[in-house]
Amino acid sequence: MEMLSDNIDYFRLKPVDIPKITILLDNGYHPEKLKEELKKIYPQIMTKITFELLPKPSKAQKEKEGKIGFVPVKARWVIERTNSWMERCKSLAKNFEITLDNSTAKVNFCFIRIMLKRLATTIN
Repeated sequence: MEMLSDNIDYFRLKPVDIPKITILLDNGYHPEKLKEELKKIYPQIMTKITFELLPKPSKAQKEKEGKIGFVPVKARWVIERTNSWMERCKSLAKNFEITLDNSTAKVNFCFIRIMLKRLATTIN
């Protein structure tokens, strides 16, 4: 929660009249606890963000589709895939950045590197 309290200015400066930011969560997170902690730091934050808990497919749904075991949830899989791409960037292996701007710049460089690699493979 310290990172949230250090960088809460992003949400304070976000205008109220634009759409809320939706934060996707999987079943390992508890939106109620997150809301409680965020309200301690910045009570008006819930006017600017929403949490969406992604449903886990039931056994019946899996059987209906003829699948067993792990079945990726569409939106959640995008997040997991993105995280795995980012883990390949050596500079992101450890986070020693002090500010959110520096961390964001590192993430942006990581994605630029990924895009350039993909472009290089399609050109050849």
